[in-house]
Amino acid sequence: MEMLRDRLPIPDPEPPSATALDVRDQRPAFRPRQPLRPPEGAPNVVVVLIDDMGFGASSAFGGPCQMPTADRLADGGLRYSRFHVTAICSPTRQALLTGRNHHSVGMGVTTEMASAAPGYCGIRPLSAATIGQILQGNGYNTAAFGKWHQTPARDVSAAGPFDRWPTGEGFEKFYGFLCAEMNHWYPVLFDGTNPVEPSRKPEDGYHLSEDLVDQAIDWVRNQQALKPDNPFFVYLPFGATHAPYHVPKEFRERYRGKFDHGWDAQREATLRRQKELGVVPRDAELAPWAEGVPHWDELSAPEKRAAASLMELYAGFAEHTDIQVGRFVDALRELGELDNTLFVYILGDNGASAEGGLGGTLNEHRFASGIPDSAEFINSQDSALGDATTHAHYPVGWALAMNTPYQWTKQVASHFGGIRDGMIVHWPAGIADRGGIRDQFHHVIDVVPTILEAAGLPHPAEVNGVAQQPIEGTSMLYSFNDPAAPDRHRVQYFEMVGNRGIYHDGWMAVTRHGTPWVMVHDGARRSFDDDRWELYDTNVDWTQAHDLAAEHPDKLRELQQLFLVEAAKHNVLPLDDRMTERENPLEAGRLDLMGERRSVTFHDGAKRLTEETAPNVKNRSHVLTALVEVPAGGAEGVLVAQGGRFGGWSFYFHGGRPCYAYNYFGLTVHRVSAPQPVPAGRHEVRLRFDYEGGGVGKGGTASLLVDGAEVAAGRIEETIPYYFAFDETFDIGVDRASPVVDDYPVVDNRFTGRLHHVRVDLADDQHTDLAAEHTFRTAHE
Repeated sequence: MEMLRDRLPIPDPEPPSATALDVRDQRPAFRPRQPLRPPEGAPNVVVVLIDDMGFGASSAFGGPCQMPTADRLADGGLRYSRFHVTAICSPTRQALLTGRNHHSVGMGVTTEMASAAPGYCGIRPLSAATIGQILQGNGYNTAAFGKWHQTPARDVSAAGPFDRWPTGEGFEKFYGFLCAEMNHWYPVLFDGTNPVEPSRKPEDGYHLSEDLVDQAIDWVRNQQALKPDNPFFVYLPFGATHAPYHVPKEFRERYRGKFDHGWDAQREATLRRQKELGVVPRDAELAPWAEGVPHWDELSAPEKRAAASLMELYAGFAEHTDIQVGRFVDALRELGELDNTLFVYILGDNGASAEGGLGGTLNEHRFASGIPDSAEFINSQDSALGDATTHAHYPVGWALAMNTPYQWTKQVASHFGGIRDGMIVHWPAGIADRGGIRDQFHHVIDVVPTILEAAGLPHPAEVNGVAQQPIEGTSMLYSFNDPAAPDRHRVQYFEMVGNRGIYHDGWMAVTRHGTPWVMVHDGARRSFDDDRWELYDTNVDWTQAHDLAAEHPDKLRELQQLFLVEAAKHNVLPLDDRMTERENPLEAGRLDLMGERRSVTFHDGAKRLTEETAPNVKNRSHVLTALVEVPAGGAEGVLVAQGGRFGGWSFYFHGGRPCYAYNYFGLTVHRVSAPQPVPAGRHEVRLRFDYEGGGVGKGGTASLLVDGAEVAAGRIEETIPYYFAFDETFDIGVDRASPVVDDYPVVDNRFTGRLHHVRVDLADDQHTDLAAEHTFRTAHE
């Protein structure tokens, strides 16, 4: 009897009846229950996703970043030249894993920018099961290693809930991180739902990308040794090549001097190579250069050197990442499983990123708050680029070049530079062509139905008792062995922070609403009605080089109406173009873990918290109170810290004295230290921060108190207004990842006394002045 697979989990088979008193007389004899397996011939599945890589970056699609594994897989499989994503990370990942458009599954933007609107809430509906849940429910073993950026931000704590962590979304094994980006030298990781620290340090050869692949190889080897008859699904989304660009020095040095020709010449060279490869037509033109971005010959000599060095670093990061993918591919071949593995290699979750600004930066959080780095400063750090002291991101000009031949960048969902990425499919058992090009129009939502069709599995009608909303993607399987097959994915909308596009049978109407490197706005509201729409016939104009809006106004109106239809259907409306301010839950209109609480007590051993789950001390007065036992000889180490080397604060002991450090974007570290060590015994030490008010990012006064008596005070001139860091945490009794201040070592900085608890008390309102906070302060003195 054929197993019904459209409702998951698949029900247990009806057990046979007993027909005898003695088991030896049972007829028919009982047989062991067979384990659940997918249909005969279902392949293993691997999906690899690179972060922040444009169409024109990799050598497999004509770019300057050497990616030998991508080249090898493409030469043995297929290159997809018109594959599209959503223009930013979390939305692409949610669409990739569910087969639905990102607004349809609540991920209109990143998890840290979620709001209360259905299309932007950051919460995957139970009616949209992930491919992990579907494959696991059909007998696959499933695992994910790397960046998981879909869990609602308020759920990333030891209190959960864990239903939208990877292990709650269909993955039996998870090893990686849950936020937007990660320090690749000192990452903060989870194994399942448990916080873990890497077993090695950078000086011992540690790097996150290598660690992820080591974990993936070990898992597949064990799975094949123990359950070789069950296929596996491995999802391997790297944190690379998203900033910070952290890579062993040898890889950066491979590219030393390779980008001195500049981004204009690189675009020309990349387009020539793309035409040779056949991933763009012979008559393809370079799309227009973005307004306001300097050409290479307009830069000064120091600006050219700074820009070239950051691109050298990025290229080394990309090659290093691809080599790790190669190690995984080699492990599959050694196991004899590569030929029967549907291997999907997606070279970017959005277009290349312009979030480093016109000149590039050594701290993207600093730039996001409106503070650029000078070329002279970047050049002064040349020898450190790529190590743990830098958080580098290249300039906009290189982002445009890495998106060759298309316009614009990450965030800009209206133009191909933000949404078109290279994609490779390798499956020797299912694809006869070797090195073929596929020009059919496809989207990231097409990956799930492709996997299901390849595995012979239906789209589930029900999962865990919840009726499923339709999978909105179109399987790409029809194109695997038919390069001339007509397109089946004929309509696709795009939207990101107000940038919009609508595709229909080659025609595309688009409007760009914002500029991605303008991270801090003046507060003026830009009306969506004022946006200028463009029209392109991509059947003949592959790169959106020629705007036809004036020549075909009727076609433009037709597509604008179609966008509204698709937007209404998929929860795109109402549009929301807020950027940095949406990182604040109060501004965005979403719940955070602390809610209205103004006081919370943590005990030593409390699990690390993300910025979304920690008390929000920004732009307000607050008090930190620690009850400690100081040992004979004095105490050292951290009581409580948030953030790290590139921005944050720490309350700690140094030389036996209580201290407070405020690190302003890695530019200035303000310290306040007690003049005398605290004697042995039980003591209450306190840090009181009096915020001066008058807006965000203002200064204040930090005062240290020991057993109720003020022992030191100091002025903090300015504070971080929006976000300390995506890749750092709020820690009790230790400062994980990078250190806020160099008074204590990296990682090995745990408090040496006994920490009974730390209480955090917050002022009632943010952005208030000292007079309004007098009652708050005196109540805690």
